Amino acid sequence: MESEVKLISGAMVTFALAVTALVVIPYLQVRDVPAPEGLKPYTSAELRGRASYISNGCMYCHSQQPRDPSFGPDAKRGWGRASVPGDYVYDRPHLLGSMRTGPDLFNIGVRQPSRDWQLGHLYQPRAYVEGSIMPSFPYLFDVKDKADPDEVEVHLPPAYQPEGKVVVATPEAIDLVKYLQSLKHEYPVIPADPDGAKDAK
Repeated sequence: MESEVKLISGAMVTFALAVTALVVIPYLQVRDVPAPEGLKPYTSAELRGRASYISNGCMYCHSQQPRDPSFGPDAKRGWGRASVPGDYVYDRPHLLGSMRTGPDLFNIGVRQPSRDWQLGHLYQPRAYVEGSIMPSFPYLFDVKDKADPDEVEVHLPPAYQPEGKVVVATPEAIDLVKYLQSLKHEYPVIPADPDGAKDAK
């Protein structure tokens, strides 16, 4: 019986130490991090698009967390600067991602700002990225004889345009693209050092 008590006590202490090191201390370090000056809250349309991003499982193949150059070549891939805790102030839940089957999307709004490109890529990724393994999302679009004046028609490469038809984006597709376009993290996160600037002169 004594050995069982020691085993259970050791397991509980190990668990408590792990929770403290991996959950409590990191939370205390970042809980009061302010939003960077250039970061704006999501609009209602962007929040709807974010919900669509989650429901369609985009975060299973895409991360939103470029690494520091000392950890990986993310900046050389064109994914932008390394992320910092303040970048995620408005994110609930956080969508950091755990895999990179596709590219990181932390700065996709900078790399691909075109609404036409984003919509077409969602409808048929291989029309824009040869050999892409990303699934298409045709249920986010309607194929019709003619688009109504208030609808957004998707302009596809000729080889992918349905013959005699037009592809129209649904409101969900438009909101999803607005969310993707909002992923722009170009603002500086470290204020300029006036003393360093003087020394440089």
